[in-house]
Amino acid sequence: MQRAYFQLVKSRVEEPRKFIQVLYGPRQVGKTTLIKQVLSAINIPYLFATADDIIGTDSMWLRNLWDRARLLQKKEGREVVLAVDEVQKVQNWSEVVKKEWDMDSFNDIPIKLVILGSSSLLIQQGLTESLSGRFEAVYIDHWSYKEMYDAFGLSLNEYIWFGGYPGAASLISDETRWKRYVKNSLIDTSLSKDILMLTRVDKPALLRRLFEIGCSYSAQILSLTKIQGELMEKGNITTLSNYLSLLETAGLLCGLEKYSGDIIRKRSSKPKFQVFNNALLSAQCEQTFSEALTDGKLWGRFFESAVGTHLLNKSYTEDYDLYYWNENSMEVDYVLQKGSKVVAVEVKSGKDSSNSGMDVFRSKFHPSASFIVGTDGISIEEFLCTNPSDLF
Repeated sequence: MQRAYFQLVKSRVEEPRKFIQVLYGPRQVGKTTLIKQVLSAINIPYLFATADDIIGTDSMWLRNLWDRARLLQKKEGREVVLAVDEVQKVQNWSEVVKKEWDMDSFNDIPIKLVILGSSSLLIQQGLTESLSGRFEAVYIDHWSYKEMYDAFGLSLNEYIWFGGYPGAASLISDETRWKRYVKNSLIDTSLSKDILMLTRVDKPALLRRLFEIGCSYSAQILSLTKIQGELMEKGNITTLSNYLSLLETAGLLCGLEKYSGDIIRKRSSKPKFQVFNNALLSAQCEQTFSEALTDGKLWGRFFESAVGTHLLNKSYTEDYDLYYWNENSMEVDYVLQKGSKVVAVEVKSGKDSSNSGMDVFRSKFHPSASFIVGTDGISIEEFLCTNPSDLF
């Protein structure tokens, strides 16, 4: 299956050499598969290599790879594509890329460069520090419900529980095996390779525990001060906030801010925890899929979290900001802001669709549109197949 990003990336690779193309995003969302599909579809010679499995990758590996690309270009007598996967594993990768790219530009050597990476933080740091003005970035997000249905036939309820990891889809008939795969191959790998190995973390046990607790509270508002009591190793609020930011850069877990007209209030608000993929929630849940379906309260949490994952992932590609809102006992689950336009979204999985919070929010902030997802509103299936940009 080809994702929607295929045509975009293919057209950019086929354009005359002008910018470095950067594909970044969480692990196991198909970045490598995507670039391999693109390279196979274009009529341009290419060289593909990955730094993911090379121990102690230093900058010389990347320089040698570039020399191979130049040799291929000389042999072919025309433009070639060099694609480097997991480039953030290479020491000082951005400085090497800058030097080699500028050298090719000066000498009119038509090598087009595509780089891929899983750690958003390190990729973005390298781009802004050394490669300003030389690149275009494409964020590759988690798979949507429609993509998982089209590719693997996942039902709506299966998607709500098992989420959108394509590599794990074939294992859902054996839930124990599926949970083990998600924990070991996705969660542990993301934490160890994309955060702990590449970023200074003084308390790795605290980071892991914060992730576990944050996942268990997905789609719920909870102060970092309150969860200190649930942590095996306590840390100050600044440390917890920084660790939550690291988890967000890895495409695992984020803390949504409260919507307010005051930026300072937004930043000082209690976070609403939200996973990027419901698989991260269910893999650590003691209940099984069949048990969750009969537990109204638990399923309601997964229902709301699934809506949150859809809105969160698309906020990275559709250029809007995502918040929540509450005041006393009144709440609006998700608030989208794009420029001067604001959209409110409330999720209802039970029988009662009444919500005084939405009425108060409307009178206070005058959103351009408001929607209920679920009971007496848009069906969750329709909503998960809708581009959130169309809500504005």
